This record gives sequence, C-alpha cells and structure tokens, in this order.
Amino acid sequence: MTATPENAVPDSLAEIIDDFQAMEESDRLELLLEFSRSLPELPTEIADRPELLEQVVECQSPVFLSLDVDDSPEHRVSLFFKAPPEAPTTRGFASVLYEGLNGLPAADILAVPADVPDRLGLTRAITPLRMRGMSAMLGRIKRRLAQHEKLAQQPA
Repeated sequence: MTATPENAVPDSLAEIIDDFQAMEESDRLELLLEFSRSLPELPTEIADRPELLEQVVECQSPVFLSLDVDDSPEHRVSLFFKAPPEAPTTRGFASVLYEGLNGLPAADILAVPADVPDRLGLTRAITPLRMRGMSAMLGRIKRRLAQHEKLAQQPA
C-alpha cells in the first residue's frame, strides 16, 4: 500500500472539491445534478447479485453500494453504487464519491477525512439530513475497507 498521511484528500477528490468551491453557491446544486447524471450503472455481475449490495440506510433515498478490493500490492478499490434517478441529490453524492475515489488504493480512501461532504460547499443549499447521507456513504465505504483490511492482515 502507498503511504498516505491521515486525513489526506486524494487528488481526484480534491479536484472535485475545488470545482465546487470555485462556483458560486447557487451554481453548486447544478454541478451536483451534473454528477448525478454521470453515475455509472451497476455492472451485470453485481446487478444480478443483490446480496453484494449494502443499503446505506442513513440516506433518505434507497442507495446501495458495493466495493471490490483487488489483489495488487496497493489493494485498489472498485466502487459500485445504485441510486434511483428520481433521487438526484443522492445520485450526485454517490457520483462524487465514485469519481473521486474509484480505483484508488485502500489506504488512500481510508485516510479521507470525514468532513469531505462539507467541503463541497453545499451545507446551506442541502438539508442536514441529505448531507448526513453523503457522510454515511463515505463512512460505509471506509468501514467496509477497514473490515477488509483486518481480514487481509490476519495470519493464515
């Protein structure tokens, strides 16, 4: 794994945060909607196996996630989200996390600070309940990775 300082924001996610911060507050919701339209569909191998998906119950809309950690020395992570099109805020948050974290080493994702959702500058435009939903998505990803890492570190 690559060494990552605790509470570091990976470049791919930092660029997204910078894009949000560079906009007027009133335009940030539109950017979130653009992200919602770019969330990829689940691959067939996951869509056909719903037991691989974990619901993020803290979200107001039904959002599910799954992740896969490869066998490389970096333990790169593939993220998968399922969120309904009629929930653009939730889909937008999922897409931000997907675009900002997908393909990164597990250590980099585990080091992402919990306040990343607040850094998007949407706290006045989106209800606290919805903001907690994005925080819950990030927390769920990190928790699942931490559990995976513990299993990988156990002696055979």
